Amino acid sequence: MSTGSMDCLPDLRSSEKDLKGYDEVAEDISKINAAGEISELAVVAEGEERTTWFVWLLVCCTSISGLLFGYDTGVISGALVTIGSDLGPASLSSGQKELITSATTLGALIGGLIAGMLSDYLGRRPVLAMADVIFIGGAIGQAVCHSVWGMIGGRFTIGFGVGVASCIAPLYIQELSPTRLRGRMVALNVALITLGQVIAYGIDAAFENTHGGWRWMVGLGAVPSGLQFFFLFYLPESPRILLRRGQYDEARSVVSKIYAHATPAQVELKVKVLSAAVKQSIEITNSTTLWQRCRSILVKPINRRALIIGCGLQAFQQLCGFNTLMYYSATLFKEIGFNQPTAVGLIISGTNFLFTLFALKYIDIIGRRRIMVWSSPGMIVGLTLASIAFHYMTMKTGGNLVDGADYSRTWSAIVLLAMIFYVASYATGLGNVPWQQGELFGLEVRGIGTSLATMTNWGANLLINSTYLSLMNKITPAGAFGFYAGLCLLGWLFCIFCYPETAGLSLEEVQIIFQHGFGVRDSQRLRHEKRALIKDKIQDKAEKA
Repeated sequence: MSTGSMDCLPDLRSSEKDLKGYDEVAEDISKINAAGEISELAVVAEGEERTTWFVWLLVCCTSISGLLFGYDTGVISGALVTIGSDLGPASLSSGQKELITSATTLGALIGGLIAGMLSDYLGRRPVLAMADVIFIGGAIGQAVCHSVWGMIGGRFTIGFGVGVASCIAPLYIQELSPTRLRGRMVALNVALITLGQVIAYGIDAAFENTHGGWRWMVGLGAVPSGLQFFFLFYLPESPRILLRRGQYDEARSVVSKIYAHATPAQVELKVKVLSAAVKQSIEITNSTTLWQRCRSILVKPINRRALIIGCGLQAFQQLCGFNTLMYYSATLFKEIGFNQPTAVGLIISGTNFLFTLFALKYIDIIGRRRIMVWSSPGMIVGLTLASIAFHYMTMKTGGNLVDGADYSRTWSAIVLLAMIFYVASYATGLGNVPWQQGELFGLEVRGIGTSLATMTNWGANLLINSTYLSLMNKITPAGAFGFYAGLCLLGWLFCIFCYPETAGLSLEEVQIIFQHGFGVRDSQRLRHEKRALIKDKIQDKAEKA
């Protein structure tokens, strides 16, 4: 096989047509090829697997959104147990705690719903800047409030910013990352989410015994927001958005920085591939209304299958009950007898961070699907063990947790170990993979699709967190954690039967696998063919050298 990209086209067409249900996409690609363009599969940029300072700087600056996401969702756990009578009541009731935490999630649900669609019109970068302004306002609003409803309003504002950032940051990173490193770059954003939670628990512990310390806990979130707002002035817009605006030279400049080790000819081919895909997207966008595109994501089979997977994974991420630990871990560990509940919560968030680093290293090597199928059973085991431990630990108190009761240290330790095992499994797979959601959708519906998937995440989060304390009281802690284990089992089965492998496929290639099903087998076949093509090109180059 020749090393020339155009010489690869006959083999490329043959391999792609072997895919079941390639009809519509094959027609589109044939039109592109007829116009002198080529598929992403035929373009192998020199040094594509090597990241440059530009890519790392870009992703690290964008991932401050992840840090804010983690900090602002994690910090409330310690704040709730130290507010005392500062907001009016002698102590916060369970209902007031649920309102404060649920306000964040409700704000995130609304922010996530509009963020993706808004970014299609304004661009990814301006919407991220808007999120920073909201973060700053929400942090200051919480720090100076003196009533429960003021705190609820501040948490809602922060939640709106979290929703916007959680939708746009992964999308922006995906559109600016090399194909074979895309998962790792998004995982870095998730790693910063978990680092933000670790920092939040550290700040909580530092101010735990300080009068009014909770105000510092929630107010310090304004600092990274301001830093990112400053850095965004120096970051580029997504090449796909630039091409949609007709700014070809600017898009080529950004792509040349992403693929700094590629030759000018390879960069030009990369931009041509993107231009062809964007051109199709523009034609669809110009000939349809927003409502028609929203309808197409439900009616058109390719889009609907992508939406089912994106929303299904996001629902799984929240219905497994993980964020109850982030919001209520200090309260939970205090009830089961730990003297320093905030410090124990720091162990949980630290575990989450460390195992997210494992995903950061291997998500593109192992693959999204495989890492989900392997890690989900660990969550089921951890939750089941916690349910058993809660059952035996609370037998003397009628199955319920009673604050101040003397519980067995052995069973309390088992609960902690079960939670560590559960969190480690979660962080390895489910904590990362759903945020790869942007790669599932075509450009013309990517903003809509990511908005709906993010809304599903926060909708499920709202459902779980607003019912957690009530569920613990109604069906006991053993029943609640057993219920979460059952939901994890359903999520695992969903991954086995519906989730295809997208690692190593370009954002445009992913659409091929959804033609006549969820593409579990077809995705593997396309990945094998692409790896074989790359291997042949490398061998040809070595022989000619």
